[in-house]
Amino acid sequence: MTGSPSRESRGAIVSVASSVLFAGIYFVTPLLAPAPAEAIWALRTLCAIPIVALALLAARQWYLVAELRHRVRRAPLLGLGVAACGALIAVQLWVFTWAPLHGRGLQVALGYFLLPLMLVLVGKFVYRDRLLWWQWTAAGIAAVGVGFELVRAGGVSWETLLVAVGYPVYFVLRRTLGFAHLGGMFWEFVAMSPIAAVLLVRELAVGDALAANPSLGWLGPVFGVGTGVALVCYILASRLLTISVFGLLGYLEPALLVVASMLNGERIPPAEYPLYLAIWLAVLVLIGGGVAGLLRRRRADG
Repeated sequence: MTGSPSRESRGAIVSVASSVLFAGIYFVTPLLAPAPAEAIWALRTLCAIPIVALALLAARQWYLVAELRHRVRRAPLLGLGVAACGALIAVQLWVFTWAPLHGRGLQVALGYFLLPLMLVLVGKFVYRDRLLWWQWTAAGIAAVGVGFELVRAGGVSWETLLVAVGYPVYFVLRRTLGFAHLGGMFWEFVAMSPIAAVLLVRELAVGDALAANPSLGWLGPVFGVGTGVALVCYILASRLLTISVFGLLGYLEPALLVVASMLNGERIPPAEYPLYLAIWLAVLVLIGGGVAGLLRRRRADG
């Protein structure tokens, strides 16, 4: 019991650090212009591989990497599943870079707000999880907001849908294939590394971004390492915190992404206020229900 508060405190600190780092990365991404999003994604991917490897070694989980390698050797088709998951996460990392470069950061941030609600529904209908009344309430409120936007604009932005739908597909696929762990993530990045290397070499060889923005020579590598550190903080927080606390703290990141987008000059159109109001209200319901559940469990534990 004595060590629990310290462990939870450390987990909360690294979780907040992860959210702040990701929001900072989002905010400074426009400084990398005119580098294309594809080259920045390539740099992030290549930098992530050694950092994820170090995290695995520090956590004494390198055996997960070897285990998945042996599984792919026995069943080569599993390698296609690893590559598919790598492509899915690559698209998410790309849009995370592309959006702030093109003034679409708010649309991606909205997708991250919708993501927990989508995961609640995936848990119910795919894994038969039991939903509590406040989870159904939050999902219903979000559905009303999305329905309003569908009627008003004829649809929700592709960036929002990519995050809100793409991540659940990624999570379900890697869980179904049996490598929903850090070792699986390592091989997903490795699977995408040849494409990343080609894109980065091509930009360095024929692109003019470095000539137009010489600071990319040092800002690019710092950016790549920073994203890797943010990822390690995120992974560490998931190990130190209970899933409930980890999920609740996870709402800090999209909130900071909205702030970063607005600091970069983006604004929420007044016509979209009802959609954002519904999503924020749904998030508050989820947070309130989660906090109430944590307090009840702590009182029950004495």
